[in-house]
Amino acid sequence: MSDCTDAAIQATCNDASVCKKYAVDKGYWMDRFISYMVPGRIQRKQPEISRGYYARTNSIWLLLKRFLTRCSCTCQIVSLGAGLDTTYWRLGSENMLPIRYIEVDFLDVVVRKIRCISAKVPLHSCLSDFSTQDDESCLHCGSYHLVSADMRNLGELEEKLKQSGIDYSVPTLFLTECVLIYMSPEKSNAIIQWVAEKFSDAAFINYEQIHMNDTFGQVMISNLKARQCLLAGAEACTSLKAMEDRFINVGWHNAQCQDMWSTYNGLPDKRKIEQIEMLDEAELLQQLMEHYCLCVAIKESSDFGLESLLRF
Repeated sequence: MSDCTDAAIQATCNDASVCKKYAVDKGYWMDRFISYMVPGRIQRKQPEISRGYYARTNSIWLLLKRFLTRCSCTCQIVSLGAGLDTTYWRLGSENMLPIRYIEVDFLDVVVRKIRCISAKVPLHSCLSDFSTQDDESCLHCGSYHLVSADMRNLGELEEKLKQSGIDYSVPTLFLTECVLIYMSPEKSNAIIQWVAEKFSDAAFINYEQIHMNDTFGQVMISNLKARQCLLAGAEACTSLKAMEDRFINVGWHNAQCQDMWSTYNGLPDKRKIEQIEMLDEAELLQQLMEHYCLCVAIKESSDFGLESLLRF
């Protein structure tokens, strides 16, 4: 993958953070930390975009809290391609931190996030043993770890997780949001299989594009290609069943995939947030959400009840 493509992929971090900040400012959900990651006023976004991010953020949030509750927080969360995400701080504000929370991303993104954390007291005051960083490629503070790695290189990823103190003996949840699709299926499947082989009790939450082989999907691919974002893994994102099978085929005990339109309609605050902004084209929202999905896979050897994550 070329450097220009990597830079374009990293630019999607900005897009996502800005859209989340706008949605939070409008009241779609509460996140008092995102303004420290993304300061200033945000240009208006279409209601379809904000509702999409509401569905994405809140469905994952509910699953994370369910996982933490099942494990009594004696567990780990690994966020691959975390960007400027603020989930660690949100969980901390609710006294729901796991024993280890690891974020991984490209070096440039990690450097930017470390500088932001260092500059904002409300962010670094939540981290134990925080000190000014000489090495901006990583941050290790108590339960929080932020490291840089090219996730297409499984050996490098594994080494960075080891440096973060990863414990293969405790329940661990891996989270990817629009990450795997930027890798070839061979590379992403290697990560999925590695997790299944290394952990006896694990969950994997993957938010990603779906139905990439229909007309709408092809337009999405073309639009991203114009921005030098090549969806190298699009061929693995053809159907809900294909998304489930990629986990089952490499050792996960169970997997369930659901498009975001179905997920959105099942969220408890849906009617409330629909009062925030009027929506002109409901059909466009449905079509857009039907081209994103949430896939949850579990592998359980103990009795934590991780099967409950499959009901979303």
